[in-house]
Amino acid sequence: MVTLRLATSEDLEKIWKMQVEAFAGLLEKYKDYELSPAAEGIDKIEARFAQEGSAYYFIEAEGADVGVIRIVDRKDGTRKRISPLWIMPSYRGRGYAQDAIRAAENICGTHHWELDTILQEKGNLHLYEKMGYHQTGKTARINDRMDIVFYEKD
Repeated sequence: MVTLRLATSEDLEKIWKMQVEAFAGLLEKYKDYELSPAAEGIDKIEARFAQEGSAYYFIEAEGADVGVIRIVDRKDGTRKRISPLWIMPSYRGRGYAQDAIRAAENICGTHHWELDTILQEKGNLHLYEKMGYHQTGKTARINDRMDIVFYEKD
C-alpha cells in the first residue's frame, strides 16, 4: 500500500529532479527532446502546479517517496486527468503505480478519468487496462519511434 502526500510549492524542485531521473530512460529510448518529462525545465512543473485544479502528490511507501502522481480535477464536469505518474526506477515492479491510481480515485472518485501514455510501452498499457482504463481509439505520432495513446475510464 502507498500513501499520497500533497506536495507544496516548496517541493517543486524535488519533484522536478525526480521527474528527470524517472523519465531519463524513456528519453534515451525514444529521443523525444521536445515533450519528454526528462527534458523539461522546472518552469513546466511550476506552471502545472499553478494550474486550476492541479495537484502533485508524492507516492510514499517503504518510508520513502517512491514516485509522484499529478491529478487534475477541475470539478467542472470535465474528465479528471492523471498526468504524469511515475515510480522511481529502484521501486518499480512492486505494484506502487496501481496503488497510487487507487489512492487517486479514493480522493477524486472512480469515474470519469483520462490519461495518455506511450503506445510502445506495453507495461504501461497493461497497467492502465488492468486498472479499468480503455483506449479511446485516438493516437498521436510523436516521432518515428513513439506514439501516444489516449485512455479513458468511466
